[in-house]
Amino acid sequence: MELALRTCTVRSWCAADAPSLVRNANNRAVWRNLLDGFPSPYAQADAEHWIRHASSARPETHFAIAVLGDAVGGIGFTPLEDVHRRSARIGYWLGERYWGRGTATEALTAVTAFAFKSFDLARLEATVFEWNPASSRVLEKAGYTLEGRLRRSVTKDGQTIDCLLYALVRP
Repeated sequence: MELALRTCTVRSWCAADAPSLVRNANNRAVWRNLLDGFPSPYAQADAEHWIRHASSARPETHFAIAVLGDAVGGIGFTPLEDVHRRSARIGYWLGERYWGRGTATEALTAVTAFAFKSFDLARLEATVFEWNPASSRVLEKAGYTLEGRLRRSVTKDGQTIDCLLYALVRP
């Protein structure tokens, strides 16, 4: 999959992305806003493992965010199961050097459209740690609505904090 956008390209992961992935992911400021499954420090072996996992999944739902050919972040969604089978969780991250440029909003908007077009989804949802208002703005600019605050629902970096739940339902 490849989506050529104004500020970036959203595309499939490839083995050559590993060095750029390590360079952008091995950053505490990035790690602090992601699930604990995202390693810190982020090593070459972590990048290689992730790329193998993401690129071999069928259907493909996790993609690189590339700027000038370099993978500088990631975006993807995970379809839910059982009674939630028409919903998916979406998430994204960018290397700190690329923050504040509209790249995350553009990638999220494009992958949201791709997910609704390519999958039988009625809803996409995302959670944001309370200390990350920039990610809330990304979601809002991409059309997601704040549905609620999950009080003291996340423990990250030694703190138990609130998490904000955003969602977008199929238009």
